Amino acid sequence: MEAKKKQTRREFLKTAGLSGAALASGAATSLLAGPQSLIKKASPAHPIPPKPGSFKLKYAPPFGMFEASAGKDPLDQMKFIADQGFRAIFDNGLPGRPPAQQEAIANRAARLGLEIGPFVAYADFSVESFVLKDESVREMLKVKLRTAIETSKHTGVKLALMVPGRYNQRMDWDYQTANVIENLKWCAGICEPEGVIIVLEPLNPKDHPGLFLTKMSQAYQICKAVGSPSVKILDDIYHQQITEGNIIPNIEACWDEIAAFHLGDTPGRKEPGTGELNFKNIFKHLYQKGYQGVLCLEHGKSKPGKEGELAVIQAYRQADSF
Repeated sequence: MEAKKKQTRREFLKTAGLSGAALASGAATSLLAGPQSLIKKASPAHPIPPKPGSFKLKYAPPFGMFEASAGKDPLDQMKFIADQGFRAIFDNGLPGRPPAQQEAIANRAARLGLEIGPFVAYADFSVESFVLKDESVREMLKVKLRTAIETSKHTGVKLALMVPGRYNQRMDWDYQTANVIENLKWCAGICEPEGVIIVLEPLNPKDHPGLFLTKMSQAYQICKAVGSPSVKILDDIYHQQITEGNIIPNIEACWDEIAAFHLGDTPGRKEPGTGELNFKNIFKHLYQKGYQGVLCLEHGKSKPGKEGELAVIQAYRQADSF
């Protein structure tokens, strides 16, 4: 993640044009919405049309994706992103930013018409956590959820990504699944009153060996067992192509539990068109189903510098031309 620009609180707020009135009408308004209203799926027969010149779907570049073209300032990058027709952004490290900067980003996003995608609330790939029946795990999760809720209050972002950690090699798999479900029910009890939605991300076992959650069907089973509007799925298409393929059928099977997507072609984890996936068909399918959530560009660029940034924009124009 890019280095944060060093500014005083007053300088940053002045640059962003932050005002209490703007936050009250923007991010604060979304805090009043319940979790279910955040799952943005319109009627398939009546998808919500984008503004002229915008992409059909809410592809969300991260900070740093267009740094060569827009500079290092996150607010300048947001202006560039909106000018290219993108309708969303995302920042995995949003909870680590100072509250004033979080608010400034939210305010600028509202002014530019950009939705902010999920941030990472908890993703420790090195330890067993959710699979254990351990009070210390819940104490750790309580701290992570408290930070996520505070981030949501400052920004209006309601989707908080969580990875359940590693599996235990000595415990029966079904007991581990039961523990994950019970821990998520406990987490949901904290998140539901705040309108925050945990999105579970299955990751492929080639890049991240030893993790508990790897498949869409597994995530779907867990969400159904938890039975909370505050526990949903983030479908990372890059990871799932490696783990199990069958991208569109798995989207169909898990549709009522999917809240967001991550993108990346494979092999290589670069922009659409650099690997084997047919993103135009995938995006067309989502659009026809009325999907109105974000699709985060969690991938690299096939070329360096401004040339690579232009290639990313052109790749999404091509994939969006259905």
